[in-house]
Amino acid sequence: MIERLKQGAGKQEEASFTESENEALKKSKDFAEKARKLIEDKKGIDVVLLDISKLSSFADYFVIATAGNIRQLITLKEELEKGLADESTGSEYLRGTEGKAESGWLLIDAGDVIINLFLEAEREKYQLEKIWRDAGKE
Repeated sequence: MIERLKQGAGKQEEASFTESENEALKKSKDFAEKARKLIEDKKGIDVVLLDISKLSSFADYFVIATAGNIRQLITLKEELEKGLADESTGSEYLRGTEGKAESGWLLIDAGDVIINLFLEAEREKYQLEKIWRDAGKE
């Protein structure tokens, strides 16, 4: 859709659109950085931020982290939901959570930022960083 809008826009409109697009991407990155800090503050392990904005139409960033056990996985989810509840990235925020802690993988859908919380075995099994290896690591 963005490409269609750009193709139909005049040069002045296109420059304006790019500016607003860059602003939205900055808000997404700031939101992802805040999520990373919240995870690190609660001793999340190997926290990675992937810029998928050029590879994906559904989100701009992935935040991926490992929890040491199920209790920490639940705590990370709760702290993120509480700490990010009032933030904004230019779209709907904290749309929902998928998964159960017992499965070893929780996903928090925050619109332009997708937060993946894993237990170590599940993170190794699904290898999101490998699947998204073309994404920029931050």
